Amino acid sequence: MDTSMKGRTFFENWGPVVGWAALIFYFSTESFSSSVTSQAFGPIVIWLIPGLSADQLDAIHWLIRKLGHWTEYFVFAVFIHRALCHQFSRHSELRHSTSTAAIIFLYAISDELHQAFVPSRTASFGDVLLDSFGGVCALLWLSLWRK
Repeated sequence: MDTSMKGRTFFENWGPVVGWAALIFYFSTESFSSSVTSQAFGPIVIWLIPGLSADQLDAIHWLIRKLGHWTEYFVFAVFIHRALCHQFSRHSELRHSTSTAAIIFLYAISDELHQAFVPSRTASFGDVLLDSFGGVCALLWLSLWRK
């Protein structure tokens, strides 16, 4: 395989991982703080479910944000696992899954550390666990899907 083909394969394998990691990083900026997303989601939720109390609206907003964490890392795990399987095809499925889970966990920690330095964001170990859970769910889904 020539050098250009190796580079193309590497980019095809890891490009989605790097792109998605960048997107997660962007979601951790002030642009996606709770106060900003509440302004976007609030009117939509009120339109869909009129008559909500402020507490109910806050709870739905919280749930949407937590589902966002789970979904981000579910997709991220799929991309990482795919890249590992293609790049290291001789390794076992267990090794790919374990490596994916470790990468997800470490990136979730780095994401929360990033948020600790953003004035309108807070770091939360609970979010690290939620992110990791999203990744593990993706690995379980991949395992079931392959069977």
